Amino acid sequence: MGRLFVIDLEGLVYSCKHCQTHFAVTNDLISKSFHCKHGRAYLFDNVVNVTVGEKEHRAMMTGWHTVADIFCVSCGSLVGWKYVQDSKLILVNKFRCNSFVANYHFLPQEIAYEKSQKYKEGKFIIERFKVLGPDGGGYDVDQDEPMIGSDEE
Repeated sequence: MGRLFVIDLEGLVYSCKHCQTHFAVTNDLISKSFHCKHGRAYLFDNVVNVTVGEKEHRAMMTGWHTVADIFCVSCGSLVGWKYVQDSKLILVNKFRCNSFVANYHFLPQEIAYEKSQKYKEGKFIIERFKVLGPDGGGYDVDQDEPMIGSDEE
């Protein structure tokens, strides 16, 4: 196994609850108003020190999305997911000698199935109870938190 290189961020950071590995700075926080199975979740523009799992199509409260789980690079804890790019089958029509010839090409497409959800693609969700906040405090699972506007089934 190779040597593990971990990026240490400066300033106010969100870090792993289990091993304190840095994930993101507060400037990359887009929204605190997301929800997941265990309560609140945060949407980030950039995240470091995570590994990205296999992508899959997942039904969430806001519709279908192509996502991949993300894990802490140091301790392996599941901390959230990333909205990833996918390949979408595109039909390209060509006509030759009065006959229809169809060519199929796989083109990289940002996949959110609802147009209103496109802004999430390429972004990261980190579950709040999996991180330490910039103040160093941890968060508990929100047992009684309503799931209105949730982004995970």
